Amino acid sequence: QVQLVESGGGLVQAGGSLRLSCVASTSIFNINLMGWYRQAPGNQRELVATITSGGRTNYADSVKGRFTISRDNAKKTVYLQMNSLKPEDTAVYYCRAAIPILGDHWGQGTQVTVSS
Repeated sequence: QVQLVESGGGLVQAGGSLRLSCVASTSIFNINLMGWYRQAPGNQRELVATITSGGRTNYADSVKGRFTISRDNAKKTVYLQMNSLKPEDTAVYYCRAAIPILGDHWGQGTQVTVSS
């Protein structure tokens, strides 16, 4: 099993920035796909951004140009830099690691609240 621990959430005003971190309990070097997802109250969990082991990234249209996903294999960490935050970005943000054979692993989530 791989444990994922998110941090960096909080309360921020619209237009502000936050950086989320997801630290894995084991090396992420061979984990091909890692990503960030979010779930707002009453909504389904949705993709925010993903990154492959080769550094290829994918973003939801709603966050393109504002959010940046990155990974530091040496630190076993995936980051999500969030700029120009909007109230509609308010949600619990989850880290996901897609591991061959072992399947999907999720963190416990971190709350992001953007006030208008």
